[in-house]
Amino acid sequence: MADEIAKFQEQFPSTDSYWRSIVLFGNNVASYKFALAKSLLELSESGQSSITLERLAEPFSKHLCEHILHSPKQATSASSSFLEACRKFNNHEIAYDELISTTVRLGFNNVIDAFHIVNRAEVPVKFYEKDYSSSGKRIILTDNVYKLGELTNKDNLNSEAESRWRLVETAWELGVSRNLLDVQYDDDQELLFVDNRFRRKDVTSVRGALNGYQKGRCFYCFDDIVVTDGADNGCDVDHFFPHTLHQVVPSVNLNGVWNLVLSCKNCNRGENGKFARVPAIKYLERLHRRNEYLISSHHPLRETIMNQTGNTEEKRANFLRQIDMQAISFLLHRWETAEVKEAIF
Repeated sequence: MADEIAKFQEQFPSTDSYWRSIVLFGNNVASYKFALAKSLLELSESGQSSITLERLAEPFSKHLCEHILHSPKQATSASSSFLEACRKFNNHEIAYDELISTTVRLGFNNVIDAFHIVNRAEVPVKFYEKDYSSSGKRIILTDNVYKLGELTNKDNLNSEAESRWRLVETAWELGVSRNLLDVQYDDDQELLFVDNRFRRKDVTSVRGALNGYQKGRCFYCFDDIVVTDGADNGCDVDHFFPHTLHQVVPSVNLNGVWNLVLSCKNCNRGENGKFARVPAIKYLERLHRRNEYLISSHHPLRETIMNQTGNTEEKRANFLRQIDMQAISFLLHRWETAEVKEAIF
């Protein structure tokens, strides 16, 4: 797992790659890192670099209160005085001032120090510095967090943090072992969902869930993509191996997360688009690499892909090769396209 995280960070290393590694690959016992990530993105828009804990507590507690409304379990521990304060605020049992003071006192005890830790080591890029001097407690935003705001598709980062948060809290909320939680894809609504004890729960947009692992680029040509639902220039959710293969491999779940990638519209259905052709071998290798990134992340998509394709990397690679052999024997033609931008995953 450590090797895959390192590959993700070091192949075309960039500020947003390190940011994504924090959001996507952290080992979470509570959802505070996601709330902090969303808060940092929000606060960076103000242009203010010195952020007191009181100021940070406003968006931080807001995001947690919003998530508690639909997913009450936000940590693996049995109880949390801070999360209890968020619940009391939602129930109108405490005032806003008390929520903020409790957040300052209890909400940041671990997350401020742990945010930049991935795979037991600090990432080489810092998005803030901690300043707990005698004059007050604050964080100082670095230039790196402002660089995120300069990205062409900066809004994708918020969607990615939200989607990963939804996936993690779903496993906690349903109270099932992660290896028993089967994440499925609704092709019509383009949503990931789970069925547990005959109860469907919609989890998150598939675009937000997958985009970070593609570093915000089209899977095929590496052009920038937009994941915002309903956007006119939004990306497509593409089945790497086309649906028509179902008649050849009826026992294989082609709607599985392992077979879903995000594509620009031009690659998926443009004049020279992929349509129902078999992607070139180089894309098969890229799909395997993307899936290994997902497996290196601590959320239900990891177990879902392993259950669908194999519990070792060798088995997963062989699974993709077998599907590819059957696909090309049936569909005959391979497809590839020119890269618009440099390969980054």
